[in-house]
Amino acid sequence: MTAKQVSYTLDSTLETVNNAEKQATHFATLAGFGEDEAMSIGMAVREATVNAVLHGNAYDPAKKVTLTLKSNSENLIVVLRDQGKGLNVASIPDPLAPENLLKQSGRGIFLMRSLMDEVEISPSKTGTEVKLIKHIPAQTGDR
Repeated sequence: MTAKQVSYTLDSTLETVNNAEKQATHFATLAGFGEDEAMSIGMAVREATVNAVLHGNAYDPAKKVTLTLKSNSENLIVVLRDQGKGLNVASIPDPLAPENLLKQSGRGIFLMRSLMDEVEISPSKTGTEVKLIKHIPAQTGDR
């Protein structure tokens, strides 16, 4: 497979979340992932986009979210970047801690990490970048 890349600039709205998930699922399918894997990748992108829109950009219409989808022979790479004030990764509570089990939010990053092979979070004063990586299995003919 040759390397491919598409990029989108998205508004800070909930509609953005649906669009990002749809684009990621479609791109994953084109990269050769099966339906279940493509849906899992889409779900991870959905969670990252919710975080970018809600926590990063705080629904500010002046702020955008960038979504880049890339694939090569080894990986599918998704990069989301918001224009918020940055995220303190150390301050994220453990969603599996007893006091957090019944909370309505706080599982997005945990879910991303369980669905993807690698998750890198890079905060800065001008926003947070989340890189999601899913390894493309060697072609075995059983996909």
